[in-house]
Amino acid sequence: MSRADRILKNLRAAFAPAFLDLVDESHMHAVASGSESHFRLVLVSARFEALTRVARSRLVHDVLADDLKGGLHALSHRLYTPEEWAERNEAIEVSSPPCLGGSKADR
Repeated sequence: MSRADRILKNLRAAFAPAFLDLVDESHMHAVASGSESHFRLVLVSARFEALTRVARSRLVHDVLADDLKGGLHALSHRLYTPEEWAERNEAIEVSSPPCLGGSKADR
């Protein structure tokens, strides 16, 4: 099972999402082909009701803990309640900033 498939399976089981979009953005970074190391996530779930952004993020990171320890390098996420999602007109930000590559020491 690919990392993306495993992430989707785990998120579906934990959050019963009203909407779930996961994009592998690894090709935009200086990693080996097929790395599955950089992802962008939009997740809409009633489980986020009354939770802060930090609490929502912690829940997602808890569910994906094994992947985060084992090769998932970056996870950009937008986490919404169904009401927040409706207020956004169910719109996904479609672009991520370009990878700057290298280390901070190079700047």
